[in-house]
This record gives sequence, C-alpha cells and structure tokens, in this order.
Amino acid sequence: MTRHRPQINRLFLSVLLAALATFLSPANAYAQSAFEDPGVRTAGGGGDLSAVQANIEAGDVALGSSSQIVVLFRNDDSKPLTVGEIRLYPSSNVSASIAENQCAAEPLAPEAVCAVAFSVKGLQSGKFRIEILVRHDGRARLLTASIAGNVDATGNTAGQRNSDLETAPEQLDFGSLNASRPQVRSVLLRNITSQSIEIYDVTIQANPQAGFSLEGDCPELSSGGACVLSVTWAPKQIGPATGSILISHSGPTGVANVSLSGTYSPSAATEATVFPDAVPGKGLLVSSLKEISFGSGIEKSSSITVSLVNAGDAPLTLTGLHLTNSENGLVIEKDGCAKGGVLEPIEACPLTLTWSPVRAGDILDDVQIAHTGARGILVLPVRGSATQGVSRDSGAIVLGGDGFDSIPPLSVSDIEGAISQGSVTAATPQTNKNSLSSYEVGDVRGLLDGYKITSLATNRAIVSGPGGSRVVFDGENTVIGGVPWVVTVKSGAVQFDHAGQTIVLLFDKSLSFVNQSGSQSGGGGTSSSSVTESVPVE
Repeated sequence: MTRHRPQINRLFLSVLLAALATFLSPANAYAQSAFEDPGVRTAGGGGDLSAVQANIEAGDVALGSSSQIVVLFRNDDSKPLTVGEIRLYPSSNVSASIAENQCAAEPLAPEAVCAVAFSVKGLQSGKFRIEILVRHDGRARLLTASIAGNVDATGNTAGQRNSDLETAPEQLDFGSLNASRPQVRSVLLRNITSQSIEIYDVTIQANPQAGFSLEGDCPELSSGGACVLSVTWAPKQIGPATGSILISHSGPTGVANVSLSGTYSPSAATEATVFPDAVPGKGLLVSSLKEISFGSGIEKSSSITVSLVNAGDAPLTLTGLHLTNSENGLVIEKDGCAKGGVLEPIEACPLTLTWSPVRAGDILDDVQIAHTGARGILVLPVRGSATQGVSRDSGAIVLGGDGFDSIPPLSVSDIEGAISQGSVTAATPQTNKNSLSSYEVGDVRGLLDGYKITSLATNRAIVSGPGGSRVVFDGENTVIGGVPWVVTVKSGAVQFDHAGQTIVLLFDKSLSFVNQSGSQSGGGGTSSSSVTESVPVE
C-alpha cells in the first residue's frame, strides 16, 4: 500500500489543479498555469484604458494660428472598453477643441489603439498646458493625460496680442456703392477662451456723415459661444467712408475692434420711364398705351379708351384721376376707372377720355393717375390736333332719369308698327311718359349725339341729324334714333323724354336770324312766324 501512495497523491493533485483552472477561467479567458499570478488576466482585473504617451510635448504653436495634436489611447484590459466624454482644461493663453474623436466610434477591443485629434490655437505668447480627462467603462473609470508646449511670438507675430473675442470678418469692407440704398452686413463674435466673457458695450466710432449704424445684443458669451452684430451702411455723402466697431468686454484684453470701410460713388440720374420697375410686395400700375393720341384733323368729339392694369403682386387703390388742363375740351368719363377703385394683381379697368376741341390747333395735356402702388403716380401724355372747334351750344344734355336698366332695345320697325297701331299716341309729356314703358330701351345717353336744332318756333322745331332733317311738334310722339320720344318744345330748347329719361337739345344762337319780311301767307292755312332767339332752359 505504501508503495503506490506517491502515485495516488500526484493523480489527486493533477485533478484538483484542473478543476481549479476550470472554475477560475471563463470560456474567453487566457490559458493560465500554476506558476502565474492569480490576479493577472482575469475577467475583471488586470489592465485598463491608458494613454500611449501620458505627457505629450507639443512643441511651439504660432501666435494666432492653430495646430493639430494627436493623442493615442490603448485598451490594456482583456475585454472591450467604451470611451465616453472627453473634457479639456487649457491654460488661458490657448484655446483647445476636439477636431476628431476616433475612440468614440465603437468599443475599443483588447490591445487595440485609437486616436483623438486636438486643435490648439495660440492666443498669447508663453508656455501652455492642456489637461485631458477621459471617461470610460473600465475599472478606473477615468484617465488623465496632458499636452504641454509653448506659444511662439517671433517673426511677424512678435509683439502681437490676440483678443479674447474672435471676429469674423476682422475687417468689414462694403466695397463701392453706386445706388442710394442701405447695405447690411453681419459680424460674428465668438469667445475663443475657456472662460465666459461679459460684453460691456458695443459702439461704432465714425463720422456721422459716413452713415454707419449698428444693431445687435450680446450680453455674455460662454466659452465657445457666439453672437451676431448687424451693421447698416447708408452713406450721406459722396466718397470714401471709414469707421470701426469697438467692443468692450471682461476678457484679459478688454477690447476688440472691427474696421469698417466703403466708397459711395452714385451713378448719374437717368430720365424716368413711364412705367417703373416692379417692386416685391407692391402693386404696379401700367397702361395699354404709353401715350394717348387722338391724331390730327379732328373736327368733332372723339373718345379713346385705354386699359389700366395692375402688373404687380399686391392690390393697389386708385386715389385720384386728374387732367393737367381743364380748358381744352378734354374730359375723363366716369364709367370705368374711378377714384377709390381697387385693382387686384393682373386686374384691369378701362379709362375713357373724350375730346371735344374748343378751338383749332394742337392739344398738349396729361392724365395724372395717383395710386398706392410702386412710384405712386402714373402720367400719360395726351396729344392731338383739331382743325376746328366743336360747338357745345347744340350738344345733347342728359338731365336725368333712373331707367338705365339693361332692357333690350326694340327695332325701328317694331316701334313704328306700334305707333301705327295706336299703341303709342300723342300726348303731353306729363301724361304719356308712363304709356311708353312697354317700349323701353336701356340707357338712351348718346342716342341723340350729332342731332342739332336748326330752327325753333313756339310749338315746333327742325331737328337735323345723320338721317336728315325732320319737323317735330310740341307734345307729339316721334321716333328718332330707333327710340320713341315725347317731344316738348321750350324757349331755346327741345326736350325729349323716354321712360323717365330726359335729353335736351339746345338751339344754337349762331343759327338764328330775324325775319324782316314779317309773315308769309300760304294756301295751307298755316302762317310761319319768325324764328325765336334762344333763352335759358326752363
């Protein structure tokens, strides 16, 4: 029995060691022998996240410029590690930021290395140091590293001291301006230090005639924070303009500035066109004609209609229509475009001008149309030439009436047939106006234009017109111009009534004469009387 005891002890020890190794090591653990430290290469202990180089010497960084510094990190643990937030604590003479972080892309495998790139900008000359604090899910949870170097102020940057506020742009040049419109530019202020900066005051130092003004509110800027200032340039004199924006703050330098410059060279004024250029958000009134021309050789009243169109993108209101000269026989008709009318975009209205020349010769007039659109006024020249004046003494006068409804007109044969059948009988105007209602037409204005009273007696008159001359008697019904009228002969005029509408033809005094022969006799039994002189219409 004693001879086999050493073999049994060795066999028991081997089984015990194998069981202990199986119990202590997980499936993904490294192989372990009895001669290794039990605390090494276990699942939760041993290595951790570390910096390949804990203290990095960055060398020299030029004043006012930025340098890129790369720091490497390695996973010394036996399991993947996740890198979290990275914080930087730079000295006051530099600013630092993370340019690229490869460690945050995915968990870092065991023995793997990742890189983080830092951007360092020199603000003031002297040595600098940046402390790096990295959070991770390893055993230590935190990792520290440092970057040290020197801000170099040699060569062109010697004696230079950058402000704690970065301005973009550093110089604001408006360039050359040839139009009388304000120009607006913006300036960005950014805190490039590691501490908050309070803005005390922002002002513009310039001549008042330079035309610079400032808008913006930047009370306080945190580290890396920014705000925008708006600068408006509205020059008040020709030539170059200069100035600067002064910014007073709580940073070490205490002040920052931005130079302002510009040159105002206005172009020569040109002749204004009839129609202005379109302006966004405003109506634009244009006409179908740039000039209203009646032509030459005018002997009677003539009318021309033009279209006024709103070619803008907003409604406009007509605030007034006027003629420059009111003594040349030119009249703006009330139908169509009128004061107070509103034109929507692409909407139009008709403008009718009637010219009854008062004398022979040329007409030089203008129509002034005031509105709320671009420019506010539209002026249309009116031109023409007449060979003779048009007498207004024999013109038709519309006294009134409210029967201007859209009633279809009857033909002349229909009306003459009604008269022959006795439907329309002769009577006084007071008793027969209503009897003509069955034969009403629409608006009778203009139907007697061109007719004249060439002879006038106490109870009859001669009416001359396009269809020839005829004698009308007081109180009779007659058809002129395709419309039945009730005739009333007055002293100096003849009144025509139809369905509540009244038109008066005045007798022209230039056609009157005194019959010195007294009277004449005739077989018909009617004696002629001398033609009376015209008197005002009763």
